[in-house]
Amino acid sequence: MDGSSSRKSSARTWTWDVPSGGNDSFVKISSLQSGLVVGWFYERFPRRFRGWTRWHYFFKLRAHTEPMHILDILIIVVYLALMLLVGWWVAKKASHNSESYFLAGKSLPWWIIGVAHGSSGIDITGTMWFVTMLFVYGIKGVWLLWIWPLFNVVFRMAYLGTWVRRSNVLTGAEWMRTRFGNNLGSELAYLSVVLYALVSVVGFLSYAFQGIGKFAKPFFPWDFSENFYGTIIMSVAALYCVVGGMYSVVMNDLIQFGLILVAGVVIAIVAMQATTPDQILEATPAGWDNLFFGWKLDLDWSGLIPQINDKIYGAAGDGYSLYLFFIGMLFFKGVLVSMAGPTPNYAIQHVLSTRSPREAALENMMMCLVTMAPRFLLIGGITVLALVFFKPQDFMTVTAQEKVVFDFEKILPVVVNQYLPVGCKGLMLAGLLAAFMSTFVSTANSGVAYIVNDLYKRYLNPNAPPRRYVMMGYVWSILVIATGIAFGLLTRSVHSITEWIVSLLIPAFVAPNVLKWHWWRFNGWGFFAGMMAGTLAALAVPGLKLHPVFSFLTVMAVSLAASVIVCWVTRPESDDILKSFYRTVRPWGWWGPVYEKLRAEHPGFEKNRNFGWDMLNVGIGLAWQIAMVAAPIYLVIQQYGRLLLALGVTAVASVLLKYTWYDRLGPGEMHLSPDR
Repeated sequence: MDGSSSRKSSARTWTWDVPSGGNDSFVKISSLQSGLVVGWFYERFPRRFRGWTRWHYFFKLRAHTEPMHILDILIIVVYLALMLLVGWWVAKKASHNSESYFLAGKSLPWWIIGVAHGSSGIDITGTMWFVTMLFVYGIKGVWLLWIWPLFNVVFRMAYLGTWVRRSNVLTGAEWMRTRFGNNLGSELAYLSVVLYALVSVVGFLSYAFQGIGKFAKPFFPWDFSENFYGTIIMSVAALYCVVGGMYSVVMNDLIQFGLILVAGVVIAIVAMQATTPDQILEATPAGWDNLFFGWKLDLDWSGLIPQINDKIYGAAGDGYSLYLFFIGMLFFKGVLVSMAGPTPNYAIQHVLSTRSPREAALENMMMCLVTMAPRFLLIGGITVLALVFFKPQDFMTVTAQEKVVFDFEKILPVVVNQYLPVGCKGLMLAGLLAAFMSTFVSTANSGVAYIVNDLYKRYLNPNAPPRRYVMMGYVWSILVIATGIAFGLLTRSVHSITEWIVSLLIPAFVAPNVLKWHWWRFNGWGFFAGMMAGTLAALAVPGLKLHPVFSFLTVMAVSLAASVIVCWVTRPESDDILKSFYRTVRPWGWWGPVYEKLRAEHPGFEKNRNFGWDMLNVGIGLAWQIAMVAAPIYLVIQQYGRLLLALGVTAVASVLLKYTWYDRLGPGEMHLSPDR
């Protein structure tokens, strides 16, 4: 049946019998298998198609698992070789002293750090989680980004990035001296940040471990556990991380951004070519494609995939059915988390690596651009392919109790393994491995910075030669990574550790860090008490088995109570410390007594009156960010009217930010001289 073709009624799918290998036998392929070009080429040039059939496997979209093609393997090998070359190249640059190792010498331009910062936020584990949320909740899942919350970058762009950078220190713990001076309370605040940072870093490394193990297992023919693959890959990545410090972080992030951008574009094209809007609507419940929502979620998967209803509405499910209430709580939580400033991990390291406070603000703008659109092209493409072409049994897994369950965290690896064409699979794997490496090395580098700079250098060996601190960075990198792997082995799932981080660990940080910026009376003792109480509560509250929202509120309430009570029963910081901090950082908030003392000394001194502008820019930035996330998803699901609307919102918000934010950025250090 040479050249015969037929079209299925419900999808853009063709089937042909074509010659195989130059003999008289035939093989049957479909448009799903033929990927980007074969179906189009065959319909227009049927005679030439025979000569090209030997190349069709380069574009083949598999509907079954096969060993990786040599082209895919070659792409991954080239990426790994490139990483080795980069590690070798940057090792010498990073070995001069602790500043070169942990902050790349504060020599990199803001746009490079911004790309690197944004790439560090794109990781395999988070991508798996976002794919699951988009698959289950549809476009409304965009709002679930606030679980982290990703809009904290908008706050840093608007004003907090400049506040942080004005301290001109090496780590978030060292920043405590800027705020609380050098006394016992300050020392305890300093140590509490170090402790929290190390707990946070180990938690994030465990999070990365779970994601990379679950992602890697489907691609290898050997029947080893997910933990085995996670251990091997993290150990290999550790070699790259150890020698390069912050330089290796930035270089890997730049390469990773390029790979993710190309991979996102390719998989979006694959998904759009292989599906139609009607197919997507047939595979999803009514309302799946709506961005907005009412009081209740009102998504009914019972006629399509009943297991998803259990995930949404079941007793052991996500608990998001009262969606408006839940998103409102996420917004409230997110504002508090964002006002606390960057957490003491790679987020603050990137901000401190910039050359000036102005560049810190611009760096966060670049981070927002890098984090959103490319990543959600990739997430949207993977989700669409899973919705239209997956088989439920692909996502089934057997628990230790021999119970068959629907594992939503398998969506990403199954789609990449089974439904991507040759070449695209290798590109996608390289991009996601780069995403893993990016987050991994950023997290490990930030944690080791606290150990070497804030413990070893400060308390044990303050006068060591610069190379000694770099060598200690090597040693502690290995130990921190090994600890992350050990805790990762004890973690049940990606979702469980995500829930622990966002519902328990992050709220432990919120109350004392919001107060330190905005209230003059807050002191080092209160900060120490709030951080320690919150961290201990984060470790204890899981035993109460509360809903994530109530877990967050419980931990934050404990931390807030400890902060305020201990602050009131201890003395405030000295006037000199408070005046120096307020004059240098220039926060707005409850700083009246300090402002009056500075005015008495310097009658021309002006306080920060930008609260209204900053909040306006945050509001515009939120709309800008949501539109940037929704636009690539609407593109992939081929709803072009809503795509144009999202692009319009992005454009309008960008113009407004130009006038309300960018034009108001001051030059250089961005703070007034002490006599004004």
